Amino acid sequence: MRLRRWIAGMAIVAVAAGGAAAWYFLRPAPVSVVTAKRGDAAEIVYASGAVEPKTWAKVAPVVRERIIEQCDCEGSRVERGHVLAKLNDSEAKAVLGELEARRALAEQEFQRQTVLAQKNAASQQALDRARSELSQIEAQLAAQKARLETYILRAPSPGVVLRQDGEVGEIAELGTVLFWVGEPRPLRVVADVNEEDIARVEVGQRVLLRADAFLGQNLEAAVDSITPKGDPTTKTYRVYLHLPDDTPLRIGMSTDVNVVTREAKNVLLIPSAAVQGNDVFVVQGDRARRREIRAGIRGVDGVEVWSGIGEQERVVSPYPADLADGARVAARES
Repeated sequence: MRLRRWIAGMAIVAVAAGGAAAWYFLRPAPVSVVTAKRGDAAEIVYASGAVEPKTWAKVAPVVRERIIEQCDCEGSRVERGHVLAKLNDSEAKAVLGELEARRALAEQEFQRQTVLAQKNAASQQALDRARSELSQIEAQLAAQKARLETYILRAPSPGVVLRQDGEVGEIAELGTVLFWVGEPRPLRVVADVNEEDIARVEVGQRVLLRADAFLGQNLEAAVDSITPKGDPTTKTYRVYLHLPDDTPLRIGMSTDVNVVTREAKNVLLIPSAAVQGNDVFVVQGDRARRREIRAGIRGVDGVEVWSGIGEQERVVSPYPADLADGARVAARES
């Protein structure tokens, strides 16, 4: 009797477990759906860039010496040749003095050999040697005078001193930029575009910019020119973007660059997350059906659909990789 009860109890448990398993495996799969709607799409080439004046120059020393004088002219307008800074040239001046003394002696020797040659008391060879030594010293003297000019940093062109670095008493290292001189307007953005994208970039294309200092603002530019030669190391091409005169961007700011290479108006759009390759799932009743679409512009957030689904169809998003075609689903509007 007890055995029968035990067998009956086990049967009930087995039936309950089977029912639970059946419910688990046959229950509708929960999915999120979005409705395909019409809107505008744009194909974008992404890059990073920096704002700089269209006309400017960097001023850096070509000798390593201590700064002994510097103008207080940051933000001021200067003319071409304006003295921006002076470096310690005492050693160079000492060399110049030595060369001038040697030239004086060489001139005297040349004059003496000239007089002797006129009296046939000196050979033509001695006269030529004196002339050659004088010419060599004069060339060295001219080179040293030119070198002395490099101890004075001058404005290479008229403009505003956009920035100056260094202080009196510091050592000016070779190649270290001490002054930036140029015109504050017009401005441009210099962007580096990957070589795989450069073929889609053309002069005149519209550019959307994003800068951390102006979040939420619509910042626009236009492709002004493209450098003919790329950088084989970074595999990028330099692209210059023209900024409008009223841009709020400032010199030196970094920007995210989005070059609009193609635009489409009033097209059918679905989220990018809903697409895997060319496949999507649409919900019909309580079933999910896999569809193949023809896609146009593919962006980070959305995909333009040419065919495969219709307007107002409910599309599963994100794409359910483990969902079978025709499976029962419980759809929830996203």
